[in-house]
Amino acid sequence: MPHDIVFTDQAKELQAIAREIADKYVRPVAAKYDKAQEYNREAAQAVAEAGLFKTFIPKEYGGHGAGILALCLVTEELAKADSGFGVAFAVNALGTTPILVGGTEEQKQKWLPQIARGEKFVAFCLSEKGAGSDAGGLSVTAEKDGDDYVIRGEKKWTTNGGIADIYSVFCVTDPTSKSRRISALVVEKGTPGFSVGKVEDKMGIRCVPVVETHFDNVRVPKENLIGQREGMGFKHAMMTLDRARPAVAAQAVGAAQGALDLALVYANRRKQFGKPISSFQMVQKMLADATMKTDAARWLVYAAASATDQGFKTSNKLAAESKCYATDVAMEVATDAVQIFGGYGFMEDYPIAKFFRDAKILQIYEGTNQVQRMVIARNLIKEAEGLAHLEDYIPTEEQKSYCSESVEA
Repeated sequence: MPHDIVFTDQAKELQAIAREIADKYVRPVAAKYDKAQEYNREAAQAVAEAGLFKTFIPKEYGGHGAGILALCLVTEELAKADSGFGVAFAVNALGTTPILVGGTEEQKQKWLPQIARGEKFVAFCLSEKGAGSDAGGLSVTAEKDGDDYVIRGEKKWTTNGGIADIYSVFCVTDPTSKSRRISALVVEKGTPGFSVGKVEDKMGIRCVPVVETHFDNVRVPKENLIGQREGMGFKHAMMTLDRARPAVAAQAVGAAQGALDLALVYANRRKQFGKPISSFQMVQKMLADATMKTDAARWLVYAAASATDQGFKTSNKLAAESKCYATDVAMEVATDAVQIFGGYGFMEDYPIAKFFRDAKILQIYEGTNQVQRMVIARNLIKEAEGLAHLEDYIPTEEQKSYCSESVEA
């Protein structure tokens, strides 16, 4: 756990810019884009012009190099206005991370500056119909053919699909290998054979497209193999998810705060029995619990992001903790916010219904919360090796038997 969480002036400035964009371009039209299931291009353009896509790109490639904590601050502000648009922003960082952690210098020079300027949007193609939590069970293949790879198969739940210009695609390059079967390739929009299939009709985050992506003998040059080494894809995917999970958690914190803010305003305005419902103890308990949990989630997210920035060995455990806890909190806060709104909360005329619908996916994508708990537990078991000095305080069966006999005697 990092002892110091440092909010740089740059990070705070980026957060303030994100808040301004959220207030001007995101919140006022959130319901409109949700109902139409359309991408908010005006807000995305404002984000690009303000340089917010530079947040997660290193300075040497035209970015700010501001780090994961700054990315979380920006994402939180956007998600507070519209959780769906928070996803639309953060998924660019997700799709870019395989290039950041595994790409060659040439690959970084080719793609990262365009992403930093907001000229190219990015998507992450890992999940398939038969491979969700089991990221190692992919079936999409990439077969070497001369100086190219030929990709065949289809991906499921590609967020930003159709909008994105660059796709980080994880494929099986060696079906006979157990540890080196998967590689990652960059596929660019417009490549022959690459197409968007079904566009999902979603419960929430409806302003960002989630689609099937089809690869019908898609031929890409070998230079598009991330890292120029086959078999590194699973490692790159896991490294990407570890770095991306604090940003998902930040989406959840933003969503929880957005729902809580609306519930507070409504509770003060809504009167029953001649009093604002905010004066009733049962409502106060829900508001107090929501505030405590949202604040706790926020600081866990900041700690996880800071640990990632500082290269802590336990950063993957903290990332899993933050993602799991913050997204559970977002669902709980959104549910209680609907309850505070009462019957009106169930109606789409009020924005709280959207926060409720948007919250659920946070517990599912980029690693279900059940998987996060497995990650946390595995790390705990490893950490137990460092607690050997406590074994003297836990009696053995023989010691317990001896103690029992002594007492009886």
